[in-house]
Amino acid sequence: MNLPQRYFDDLYRADTDPWQFRSRPYETRKRALTLACLPDDRYGSTFEPGCSIGILTAALAARCDRVCAMDISPLALATASHAVPANVELRRGAVPDDWPAERFDLVVLSEVGYYLDTATCARLAALAAGGTRDLVAVHWRHAVHDYPLGGDEVHDLLATAAGQAGMGHLVSHREDDLRLDVWSHDHRSVAARTALVDQ
Repeated sequence: MNLPQRYFDDLYRADTDPWQFRSRPYETRKRALTLACLPDDRYGSTFEPGCSIGILTAALAARCDRVCAMDISPLALATASHAVPANVELRRGAVPDDWPAERFDLVVLSEVGYYLDTATCARLAALAAGGTRDLVAVHWRHAVHDYPLGGDEVHDLLATAAGQAGMGHLVSHREDDLRLDVWSHDHRSVAARTALVDQ
């Protein structure tokens, strides 16, 4: 089963920043790692489902012409509306059901996949792999009683979908707390993309 909207609304009613995105050192470091692993310095269009209160969204917006950020909770989006710049479009919705029709240069799945059951997360993975050039995913690896999946399970599903879509695996970072992976339809390394080496 997937976690419902009321689960998230209850969290945001109790605390407008329930995961302490603004203040927790873990979150600051995870954001920096995520941004550092983006294969390109600049993107045209980016999709970030599960944007929460928009802290990562604002950082992505500094490197993108346009960001489409989505969350299931209107309470989260209300807070995000005060944190994001003008090149961010906030949408209410839940993936995979509300996945946008357009194709993106970058999709960022940050701490979103494990709220879904296996079948629904597999659908999300297929949409993400088919709907973007670059796909970045980062998830917490410790067990959380409420979550249907663990972070490693999410990344294994993403790896399968990315492989089936013909994406190359550019970045693999694992530590006790988190896992971060980057896949791309452009199989070149960052050095090759920026003409530092031939490929």
